[in-house]
Amino acid sequence: MFEEVDKKKVLLDRKRPLPEYTEKSIREHLLLEWTYNSNAIEGNTLTLMETKVVLEGITVGGKTLREHLEVINHRDAILYVEEIVKHNELLTEWQIKNIHRLVLKGINDNYAGNYRDQQVIIAGANHIPPEPFLIKEQMENLIKWYNSDAEKLHPVEKAAMLHIIFVGIHPFVDGNGRTSRLLLNLELMKNGYPPIVIRNENRHKYYNALDKAHTTGSNKDFLELVIEELNKILDLYINLIK
Repeated sequence: MFEEVDKKKVLLDRKRPLPEYTEKSIREHLLLEWTYNSNAIEGNTLTLMETKVVLEGITVGGKTLREHLEVINHRDAILYVEEIVKHNELLTEWQIKNIHRLVLKGINDNYAGNYRDQQVIIAGANHIPPEPFLIKEQMENLIKWYNSDAEKLHPVEKAAMLHIIFVGIHPFVDGNGRTSRLLLNLELMKNGYPPIVIRNENRHKYYNALDKAHTTGSNKDFLELVIEELNKILDLYINLIK
């Protein structure tokens, strides 16, 4: 299942370090695509070009303050994730809360970085997240799993499972989706893979794969989606450095 991405990663690693401006242009492209798609999946109505404009510090008429903040916050969360990767920091609950705090900064400061104290449901899903009093224990178990059994998994599978387990717990009242995709890419980047983009046009496939994982225990569909997107990003890199 991982042979193709592993071969492409080896090819990419042989070309590192990439030329400065090639690396810079790819990073800017991915930051924009990642931010636009992750927000669009959650209902943000800014287009790709409007997202680019907001990242450049310009306000888009007719759009809400929240939609503008979602763009700026997501960029800041990506920068924080990059710092974690750069310094090879261990994943902790504190880091996860910090990522979420950046995602919700100025949008819902009361819950930014704080676990939910209310029961929620996930729209359109059969899976029901745990009650609030169970969240702390389940998040602690997630970190324990990450540092033990997860070490035996292929890095791409570990990243996908981190996303699946986290979003199943749904520890925050809002911003779980964005945070889960940031965690997915954090784990990929820690292991030398580029970040992937779960595209808005694939959101139904994405949601169905997650719900299937949570209700049946079958992670195959979600893992295949992650591998599919990872192949696309690796191909982008490889085609640019040929």
